[in-house]
Amino acid sequence: MTKSSKEKMIAGEPYMASGDELFKERQHAKVELQKFNNMDPTKIKARNQIIKNLFGKTTTRLYIEPPFYCDYGYNIEVGDNFYSNYNLTILDCAKVKIGDNVMIAPNVSIFTAGHPVDPILRVEGWEYAQPIEIGDNVWIGGNTVINPGVKIGANTVIGSGSVVTKDIPENVVAAGNPCKVIREINIRDKVYYFRDLKYNFEEA
Repeated sequence: MTKSSKEKMIAGEPYMASGDELFKERQHAKVELQKFNNMDPTKIKARNQIIKNLFGKTTTRLYIEPPFYCDYGYNIEVGDNFYSNYNLTILDCAKVKIGDNVMIAPNVSIFTAGHPVDPILRVEGWEYAQPIEIGDNVWIGGNTVINPGVKIGANTVIGSGSVVTKDIPENVVAAGNPCKVIREINIRDKVYYFRDLKYNFEEA
């Protein structure tokens, strides 16, 4: 039995994105996101309901600052206590799984989609997609790009402006283009919040 373009896309196989089924699903997401992005900012529950209807999995505690963009929505799963700042873009042709307590800064792009390096195949319209996984308690800095097939481990911080092309382990600070581990998260991070500036919890 021949697979549909959608089935090939979900399976991580090369596919054509020009078919009617995928086009209609992308159009549906665009219509719903136009409502979300243009809604009265005080209508938080109504905005969240649009996202819950669009995503494959959500929880009760999530907040996404508009504007937000995605391809389909149903391939996105977010855990509890999710927050993203302005201008998050997720190309969710494959699964994007995001854990609990994840924070995403402005202008972050998460791309599961890719195109052939060979120019002839690319012009013919072939595409592929590989899943992305972001673990619990991750903080992703502004203007970060996460490329197809990447896994980011729990508790990790990705510095702003990073281009994540390979897996990043848990419990580290990583940054750069390409993104690389800078150091492990350690006890000093419980004492200093920025460079040599110390927390003072007694005054909080």
